Amino acid sequence: MKKYNVAILGATGAVGQEFLNLIEERNFPFANLKMLASARSAGKKIEFMGKEYTVEETTAASFKDVQIALFAGGAASKEFAPAAVQAGAVVIDNSSTYRMDPEVPLVVPEVNPEDIAKHKGIIANPNCTTAILLMALKPLHDLGHCKRLIISTYQAASGAGKEGMEELEVESRQLAKGEATEPKVFPVGKLPKHYQLAFNAIPQVDVFQENGYTKEEMKMVNETRKILHEPELKITATTVRIPVYRSHAESVVAEFDKKVTVEEARAAIAKFQGAQLRDDPAEQEYPMPLDTSGKNDVEVGRLRYDESAENSLNFWVCGDQIRKGAALNALQIAEYMVEHDMI
Repeated sequence: MKKYNVAILGATGAVGQEFLNLIEERNFPFANLKMLASARSAGKKIEFMGKEYTVEETTAASFKDVQIALFAGGAASKEFAPAAVQAGAVVIDNSSTYRMDPEVPLVVPEVNPEDIAKHKGIIANPNCTTAILLMALKPLHDLGHCKRLIISTYQAASGAGKEGMEELEVESRQLAKGEATEPKVFPVGKLPKHYQLAFNAIPQVDVFQENGYTKEEMKMVNETRKILHEPELKITATTVRIPVYRSHAESVVAEFDKKVTVEEARAAIAKFQGAQLRDDPAEQEYPMPLDTSGKNDVEVGRLRYDESAENSLNFWVCGDQIRKGAALNALQIAEYMVEHDMI
């Protein structure tokens, strides 16, 4: 099998580390691996598959002879993606920088793999909540054209990276000892104001926009429309941070142009690659963040008719934010390109 020179930008972060876990688990065909990060992390050592790698500071020259560049996200994408493309690499980017660029495909491989071929050097990975949503919605959208979505998310601390997970752990320990907390991470906003996440729910993920929605909420709206090629799809979202470590959950109301039965929906989800049906109310079986953490597939349950509107279904979906919501989706794009000889 042909092997490829791979670079990981952001190798020391949560998504970068998950890239490494998945490359080993899925036996991705790499020849050489380059670990890249900021100047602050340069020089760190990473043990991977029996070899020690030294993390290098990312520069415009870092991508010489690299064929696949996996960007873990962040401001570095805007600075270094053009340099990587110019050096001949295909960039698969986890940041929001290029998602809404009309020249850049935004891809969930199980949903719109045909868009990968349209790339001009950069392929964007969607926001974590969007990817998880679409893994449940796509098989239903294929049954009946979706007209409207109402989404509420319950997002794990992992959405804010290692710092978010560490803060939740510290706060939980402090509160167990009766100590005061000193929040520094949540929410991310324009004000230097933070709230305790432990034993709390914060109805703000990312900064507020002029329309009263947060940036995270508008990502779900705009990215879902782009991936499904449905620019007129009506969507409203509320995103909430909750005190779990990994795996986001979403409550969804989906309205279709015709009746989609619960039985049809369950069958379609059960057959959809990358999704698992977990829906047995009689046995209190349904998806939960704890059960989906560390897993590749999303789980879907609580499927029922929306009794307030015709042709509508309610469902609940959980998926690992760091895996399907980030690193796994990006690596699957690379795997698709390898399988179809696109690199």
